Amino acid sequence: MQDKNHDKSAEIEQFINNFSDTYGYSPTMDEISAGTGYPKTTVFRHIAQLREKGVINYSGHRRIASTKEKKQMIRVPVLGAVACGIPKFAEENIEEYIKLPVSLFGEGDYFILRAYGDSMIDAGIFNDDLVLVKRCSDAESGQIVVALVDNDEATLKRYFPEPKRHRVRLHPENSSMDDIIVDSCIIQGVAVKVIKDIS
Repeated sequence: MQDKNHDKSAEIEQFINNFSDTYGYSPTMDEISAGTGYPKTTVFRHIAQLREKGVINYSGHRRIASTKEKKQMIRVPVLGAVACGIPKFAEENIEEYIKLPVSLFGEGDYFILRAYGDSMIDAGIFNDDLVLVKRCSDAESGQIVVALVDNDEATLKRYFPEPKRHRVRLHPENSSMDDIIVDSCIIQGVAVKVIKDIS
């Protein structure tokens, strides 16, 4: 009986490690139960034993992490291009996934878009840079956002809502370019990091 218990504990621990490696975050109790085929009561009992041995971290909340994990990672999709000039449709075709360390970028729902054009060069965003965007539907004045204009064109600009004038000003970070003035826009996310090579 002890051997069977040990085998189940080892299998659950291995599942947690494999899940974390694959998805970049730790599994929930439900995901462990579904992945191992063990009832949740059995999983819970073995999780408690593994926790007592210091093998896993689990506070009773959502996710269960192995203490053997070196770095917690997030899996971020690269969705395509976004204009740093004339607005262009941001295609939702996933080109690939990139794993990023939570310790550097924080947790959240992110996606990456490839910038093109030169309208954001004064903000340090150049053609072909990868822009890490935190998905959200609102933003503070002055933040750089991915804004959907006319329901089908996305652009990367600094966001200035002007409610008294019933409009939104999308400001390019390039002194040779004019602001884009629209009645409204849909915020798809806020740019938080630029990932680039140093030349």
